[in-house]
Amino acid sequence: MIIGTAIAILCLLCMSGFFSGSETALTAASRARMHSLEKEGDKRAAAVNRLLADREGLIGAILLGNNLINILASALATSLFISLFGPGGLATALATALMTILVLVFAEVLPKTYAITRSDSMAMSVARPIGWVVMSVGWIVTGIQAIVNTTLHLIGVREASEMVAFEEEIRGVVEYHHSEGGMGPAERHRLVGALDIMDLTIEEVMIHRKNINMLDAELGPRELIMKALASPHTRLPLYRGDQEEIVGILHAKDLLRVIAAQGGDLDNLDISEIIREPWFVPETTPVQDQLDQFLQKRSHFALVVDEYGALQGLVTLEDILEEIVGDIRDEHDVPVQGVRPQPDGSVNVDGWVTIRDLNRATGWDLPDEGAVTVAGLVIHEAQTIPEPGQCFAFHGYQFDVLRRMRNQITGLKVQALDADESVEAVGN
Repeated sequence: MIIGTAIAILCLLCMSGFFSGSETALTAASRARMHSLEKEGDKRAAAVNRLLADREGLIGAILLGNNLINILASALATSLFISLFGPGGLATALATALMTILVLVFAEVLPKTYAITRSDSMAMSVARPIGWVVMSVGWIVTGIQAIVNTTLHLIGVREASEMVAFEEEIRGVVEYHHSEGGMGPAERHRLVGALDIMDLTIEEVMIHRKNINMLDAELGPRELIMKALASPHTRLPLYRGDQEEIVGILHAKDLLRVIAAQGGDLDNLDISEIIREPWFVPETTPVQDQLDQFLQKRSHFALVVDEYGALQGLVTLEDILEEIVGDIRDEHDVPVQGVRPQPDGSVNVDGWVTIRDLNRATGWDLPDEGAVTVAGLVIHEAQTIPEPGQCFAFHGYQFDVLRRMRNQITGLKVQALDADESVEAVGN
């Protein structure tokens, strides 16, 4: 009798460990990997996905089985100790102490630790038997869920729908592997960049109007052609009179075709016949929408205007792709304009340079939520338009104002601070 009871307790502890490990393995299993394996025809992965599709039913069935087994094992242990030591508080205390240790070590910690280290393989191994358990006690779990939902409703708590932030989950996985050294900065930038474009507007990725290489449409054909051929860009905006008055876009390939057709005669070339209609887009356009428009219209170039129609810059398909894959350099490209690294580790930067460009060029992590440009960030944080010579420290970086033209900060010196310097700067 005693030996039989002891064997029954050990069997119940094994079953409890099975339920505990199964719960951890199934909840920690990679949904992406299970989905991929199911697509490849793995039936065990398909079973895991079916269980995870009804997570409440799965957890309810496992908890029901686990608690039932633990309670039964505790009752048997109490009965065993009473038969050994007689009725009284000593038998109950010993049974409680022993079962607490056994359940904690062998039915909780040990199986859960094993399941965490082998979550995917264990999840596929236990999916079928756990599926049988879920089917067997499904009607009980449904009743329990109804009682729980009714109770929550009576006390004013509404059942919330499960909203899984897949984007944040992916971002967290990428950041984790990067911090652990399993992913380099370039790979991290590509994966996170694909997510970031969903939150960006054109204003944050465009080329500022001060950096646009434009041509005067009033120039003679020969001079205009020579300037176009000397430019590193294949698409050049043409203006007439004021640089805000863009009259068309000159494409180098169109220009070369006409030159070849006329046998190299540059003086009689009519530029107005080959320029393309300019495409203007608002600076508040989401980058994802602009990417879709580029692909639909098969155009890679657009001019950016503000709400008043004033020219703010231009955006190209390459600018958007660089947000995902990093800098795309060819033999005509130049380093990031307006960013000049110094021997002491600081960087002299023009005020109009975007924070994203500065971060990309230096590997820094200056925030760009409150401002687009470096000058805008300083003004946003200082709550004033500073004078040349003023110095500010925030976000772990020091900003020295070098130049100012009217109400615009045109030049700054930026350098990263270590922890001690940051504390001292904040204190001052």
